[in-house]
Amino acid sequence: MSRATTLVINRLTIKRLGLWLFILSESFLFLALLVVRFYLQGVQRPTELNQPLGFVISGILLLSSLTAYRGESAIAYGDEKLFRRNILFTLGLGILFLVGVGIEWAEGFRFFPPASGFGTVFFTLTGFHAFHVLTGLLALLTLVLPGQKGRFTPENYWAVEGIVKYWHFVDVAWVFIFPTLYLVS
Repeated sequence: MSRATTLVINRLTIKRLGLWLFILSESFLFLALLVVRFYLQGVQRPTELNQPLGFVISGILLLSSLTAYRGESAIAYGDEKLFRRNILFTLGLGILFLVGVGIEWAEGFRFFPPASGFGTVFFTLTGFHAFHVLTGLLALLTLVLPGQKGRFTPENYWAVEGIVKYWHFVDVAWVFIFPTLYLVS
């Protein structure tokens, strides 16, 4: 193995380690908020919480993780067209998720305002998560133009890999938030 190849491998390893450390640190923030939910509210959940909408937006977010994975796999095999299509689908699904959260927030303001115990927990957790979804969407958006210009190849797609891993993290965070807010009672 040449010195240049070793240097590239080491850089990629360092980038991956950095991403995992970042994800770990963000996980602790989400974990703290989940603990606060139970500390402040126990297992109480308002009956007005729109569980069907929660299930729908959860399905949308999980589907977006699949399209993100398909996009990453496509570029790893050199299929630029499939990559772009899946990244655009992921963007659309992420936006749809945020619209669903917006609808849920509109309902929440009516039934459990932010000043109430559950409202504080609900709006903080969903708002913190929605912020992460938004940053994930912005990051995914940065892949579109370079992807159209053919910047990513099977040998060079770290940006895609890193952003898609972050997107998966955001989805996994929701997998813990959803039952904590919508199902526990």
